[in-house]
Amino acid sequence: MSAEWTEVEGTPVHAAVLGPPDAPRVVCVPGLGCSHRYFLPLVRLLGREARVAAVDLPGFGRTPGPPEALDVRGLSTALAGWVRATGRGGAVLVANSAGCQVVADLAVHSPELLGPVLMVSPTMDRHARSATRQLARLVADAPRERPALAPVQALDYLRCGPRRIAATFRHLLADRVEDKLGHVRTPTVVVRGSRDPVVSREWAREVAALLPDGRFVEVVGEAHAVHHSAPDRLVPIVRSLLREAAGR
Repeated sequence: MSAEWTEVEGTPVHAAVLGPPDAPRVVCVPGLGCSHRYFLPLVRLLGREARVAAVDLPGFGRTPGPPEALDVRGLSTALAGWVRATGRGGAVLVANSAGCQVVADLAVHSPELLGPVLMVSPTMDRHARSATRQLARLVADAPRERPALAPVQALDYLRCGPRRIAATFRHLLADRVEDKLGHVRTPTVVVRGSRDPVVSREWAREVAALLPDGRFVEVVGEAHAVHHSAPDRLVPIVRSLLREAAGR
């Protein structure tokens, strides 16, 4: 695995990259407070057959951010700049949690950059759009995740700091992702773990229904971070999206 650095409008953007240079491309977009490390179990599996890049958005992981946390549009604009600068337009996008909101916003202003999309545990559930309810769901999720996830998240949260996490959370809470899903016109799979308290089955199904070309898959026995705890369950889905990308 290599560290890739790309200058995007004065910001050095970091991505962890693995896989043959001439292989089909996959881009991983992490959730709130998280870095490329959040996706490494999936990257290692996919890197056998695809060129996978897990990007650190500004303010998270190794990519520096501005003093004030970016809102969803700021994050998606930064992602668009990085995709253009690295020539990854049309790659399969794999997003988790808040990363799904970033990808949905990307589709609003830069739809030409999207390839097929895998939305893993998409937030924010419009039926529970309050800080209290969302925080309660996150607390409920923690004991359901695999123990290996805790040190990964702890280091990522420490790196970006509580102030940036809190400000980004407020931006995410205000983001009406349901109004943007219709702009995601590429084939999209919505995945939810059956034990995920953050993303209800009803909300995940609603997300899939709001997508022009969406379908819903539930992974039995897993919680919110399906990509980290059960990456092998997602590999066949990504393969099918890679075939869709090749046929476009």
